[in-house]
Amino acid sequence: MSLVAVSCAQNPVTTSSKENTMNNIIDNSYEKVTKTDEEWRAQLTEMQYYVGREGGTERAFTGEYWDNKEEGLYTCSSCNAPLFDSETKYKSGTGWPSFYQPVDPRRVQEKVDKTHGMVRTEAVCARCDAHLGHVFDDGPAPTGLRYCMNSASLNFIPKDQTKDEK
Repeated sequence: MSLVAVSCAQNPVTTSSKENTMNNIIDNSYEKVTKTDEEWRAQLTEMQYYVGREGGTERAFTGEYWDNKEEGLYTCSSCNAPLFDSETKYKSGTGWPSFYQPVDPRRVQEKVDKTHGMVRTEAVCARCDAHLGHVFDDGPAPTGLRYCMNSASLNFIPKDQTKDEK
């Protein structure tokens, strides 16, 4: 079962605001989002900006969602695009939220990342180009992939707030 919803990880949002945002995302969730650097800075927390817009990484075991066990939907903290369902989240032991697949392969783009003296696969939001984390080939079945994401790149909507929006 897949959920379709939206939320903001470290930006407090009221339920009615989440519902309005949800309706917006369902209608426009594939439209490209482009903003100026000033607009992104005004919208995001310092950590969300550092991770999502500058390609940074939060320290392991410090993010809000690394150990979240609630059912629901994870969305992009920059543009609210639905990214991962809690049903595909698993305990990887890495200290970051890990998933074995996105809600839709079109939601997460993969890019070659040659920083820090290694070659990795970077995961970015297809809608707004926010850095999410990296993809590794050491995940569980059925995909064998580990989408190792930063909590700062994600928002979470509990399942009970997404029931009517499937």
